[in-house]
Amino acid sequence: MDLSIWAIILLAVAGFAAGALNAAAGGGSLISFPALIAVGYSPLVANVTNNVAVFPGYVTGAIGYREGLRGQGRRILPLAIVSTVGSLIGVGLILASSQAVFEGIVPFLILAACALLAAQPALGRWLGGGSGPRDRPGVGALVGQTLVAVYGGYFSAALGVGILAILGLFFDDTLQRLNALKALLQVIIGGAAALGFALLTSVDWIAIAVIGVSSLAGGQVGARLAQRVSDRVLRIGIIAYGVAAALWLFIR
Repeated sequence: MDLSIWAIILLAVAGFAAGALNAAAGGGSLISFPALIAVGYSPLVANVTNNVAVFPGYVTGAIGYREGLRGQGRRILPLAIVSTVGSLIGVGLILASSQAVFEGIVPFLILAACALLAAQPALGRWLGGGSGPRDRPGVGALVGQTLVAVYGGYFSAALGVGILAILGLFFDDTLQRLNALKALLQVIIGGAAALGFALLTSVDWIAIAVIGVSSLAGGQVGARLAQRVSDRVLRIGIIAYGVAAALWLFIR
C-alpha cells in the first residue's frame, strides 16, 4: 500500500505516542492500531503490522529491566516456553480468521484491553499477594501465561497488563522483579508473533519502520513523562481513546 506524506506523519505521531504510553503506563497499541486503520489498512492487516511494529519497544523495555532478572532463571525457561507456544497459537488463530470475523471481534478486543487498563490499579494491589515465594512456576502460572500469550499473539493491546496480573497472582515478589520478568516475556511473545507474521502473511514494512522507529523515540520521552504525569491521568486518557476507537469501528 502506498502511503501519502500525511499518512506517514500520522503513523509517526501515533508510533511516538504509542511508545511513550507503553513506557509510561502501557496500552500504546490502542493508539497505533487505530491509526493504521485510519490511513487505510484493513483491521486484519493493521493488527499483524502493528504486532511487528511494536516489537522494538518491547526489546528496549526488557534491556532497561535486565538487572531485575537476576536470580529468576528457574522461572524464565518454563514461562518462556509456554509464552512461545501460546503466541504461535495466537498467530495461527489470526491466520485462520477471515477478514469478516476479525473485523467483527476487534472492537470487543479493544474494549477488553481498555477494561484491563481500567483494572490495572486493582491488579497492582494483588502484587505481593501471590501464592507464596517460589522459584518455579506451578501449573496455574503456566496455564495462565499460556492464555495471556495466546491473546498477545492474536491482539497485543494491553499485553503487559495481562502478563503482570498473572505473575502477581502466582509469584510473591517485588514489583520491580515482576516487571523485569514481564518485560522479557513480552519480548518472547512479541518476537514469536512478529516472526510468524513476517514469514507467513503480508505486513507493510514501510508502516512498520515508521511506527517502530518513532515508538523508540517516544519510549524515551514516556519514561520521563511517567515521572511527571500521574498514572491515573494517563490511564483515563488511554481508556477514553480506546473506547472512542472501538465505537468508531462499530459504526464505520
